[in-house]
Amino acid sequence: MTTIEAEGSGAVHGYHHQKDEHLKRLRRIEGQIRGLQRLVDEDVYCIDILTQVSASTKALQSFALQLLEEHLRHCVADAAVKGGTEIDAKVEEATKAIARLLRT
Repeated sequence: MTTIEAEGSGAVHGYHHQKDEHLKRLRRIEGQIRGLQRLVDEDVYCIDILTQVSASTKALQSFALQLLEEHLRHCVADAAVKGGTEIDAKVEEATKAIARLLRT
């Protein structure tokens, strides 16, 4: 995984500058998942649970797209600046990640 350099802190991943926001977002998604468990435990109507599953799925997809954008802006862009075969590898890696997202 390509990394960028943060001043004085060594190598960090492209999402590092948004880490707190990402963690907050993931905790919110985690709460949605716990809510799903509660709905099942309380024998809530199937369609109501499916509606919440859809909302949780969309939240994860949105998070994945943001992370992918950061990967492209930082990791792939860094590889492009460096040149050589690294850019080809990063583009292929990103393409495979996009393909995985589209399959879900």
